[in-house]
Amino acid sequence: MSVETEIRFRLNGRETRLKVPVTMKVLSMLRDLLGLTGTKYACGEGECGACTIKVDGRTVNSCLMYAVDCDEREVVTIEGLRTPEGLHPVQQAFVDHGAVQCGFCMPGMIMQADALIEGNPALTREQAQRGLEGNLCRCTGYTKVLDAVESVVANKCRGAG
Repeated sequence: MSVETEIRFRLNGRETRLKVPVTMKVLSMLRDLLGLTGTKYACGEGECGACTIKVDGRTVNSCLMYAVDCDEREVVTIEGLRTPEGLHPVQQAFVDHGAVQCGFCMPGMIMQADALIEGNPALTREQAQRGLEGNLCRCTGYTKVLDAVESVVANKCRGAG
């Protein structure tokens, strides 16, 4: 028998109230209960970064965090990055620079890149490379990913986006 508890949190800008099993991970809550499948399940051990989301502005591996720990917090997934105008600048840069290959790891990579840029608007390529080390990708080779991140930083420095 699974014990459940009700949690309240802000998900992608919307107030959310949900009953969750106390042992459920955030990743399962997002995918299975809320139908938000942009956050990917890969290793389940916090090693690959495919499940990266932001909680209170900081990135976390949603496969490791319990859903009950979202109570009274702000949660942002890849689906929540969109702007009213369309893709978020980081998402658009990944598309523009061909950084998306198979796409599986990209939601987590984009979430991490966005957090890095928010935390350091003058982020260097080397800092981005170090900051993305926890997000594994088998397809891209990271060059195009870093090009995309650099372009967003350059646009922010020029006052665009």
